[in-house]
Amino acid sequence: MKIGIANDHHGVELNKELTNFLRSIGYDVYNYGPETTDAVDYPIYAFKLGEAVANKEVDFGIVICSSGIGVSIACNKVKGVRCAKVNDEWEAKMTRLDNDSNIIAISSRFPLEHLERIIKIFLETDFSHEERHQRRIDLINNYNG
Repeated sequence: MKIGIANDHHGVELNKELTNFLRSIGYDVYNYGPETTDAVDYPIYAFKLGEAVANKEVDFGIVICSSGIGVSIACNKVKGVRCAKVNDEWEAKMTRLDNDSNIIAISSRFPLEHLERIIKIFLETDFSHEERHQRRIDLINNYNG
């Protein structure tokens, strides 16, 4: 499975650590983030990752900033992306099970071990395919407001 990962300047080190973790458990990892801690505009990298997911260059994405909020908002501007800002294991499971999210947004402020558990659950949880959840996703996908 191909995983894309992007970050802003707050997530450079975490990107490296998560890339090593993901490769150690068998994933192919593609980096869409900067490798410098110089201040950058996070939407640029969130859009790159979002487009890679939407174009099926990668199967799933992980996006990192200080809070995880800004990159989540930016990723969700890309058509075909369902990015969820996730803080814990339950949210990681539910965003895949109910929402078929394809990108997870995380804060660089959480401990590495906590984030590894969240990401592993996110990647290992399948969408439920329940009619009510698909109907809701379709409503979101078809909204043109």
